[in-house]
Amino acid sequence: MKHVEIFTDGACSGNPGPGGYGVILKYKENVKELSGGAAQTTNNRMEMTAVITALETLKEPCEVTLYSDSKYVIDSITKGWAKGWQKRGWVKSNKEKALNPDLWEKLLALLEKHKVEFVWVKGHAGHPENERCDELAVAQSQKYKNA
Repeated sequence: MKHVEIFTDGACSGNPGPGGYGVILKYKENVKELSGGAAQTTNNRMEMTAVITALETLKEPCEVTLYSDSKYVIDSITKGWAKGWQKRGWVKSNKEKALNPDLWEKLLALLEKHKVEFVWVKGHAGHPENERCDELAVAQSQKYKNA
């Protein structure tokens, strides 16, 4: 399997509000940047969309080290929360409805295809790829804010 490094970030101007995401994919010397956004969204949806977009971009199953500053995404996967919500019909252990089941379905399916190690990085702390992803995400959110 090819090993790919992925860096992701999401941003939202207001929550909900106009949002964007940024992605960097690195494979050997190859670097690819992706970004997008939505007019009305949440920060968590943009964080998830960044991860989903990155994994969907891979043309074959890969070993991935994925760096994100989103505790929501990382903890939900690494602590097994998302799979638990899915098993309970998108209900959390406290009986509240789990948010973003459409995106969790997509992400959990992609995690069946790729071997992904999630690594949390502190946001806005000078991590070069995280800072670049933030720039991409904020630029996209501004496009939707000014539209």
